[in-house]
Amino acid sequence: MYDRSFFQTKLGQAAMASIAAMCLFVVLSSQMQMSPTLATVSPVDVVELA
Repeated sequence: MYDRSFFQTKLGQAAMASIAAMCLFVVLSSQMQMSPTLATVSPVDVVELA
């Protein structure tokens, strides 16, 4: 289904760019760690809707 001729089309190149962007997002977001100040409860009240 995904052969060399597909990835030579504009759609295939866009798909590869999208996959690369998602992989980069996963790598960068996995490196982020919550600081203790951000992990505390926010002063905003949370309202639960029934």
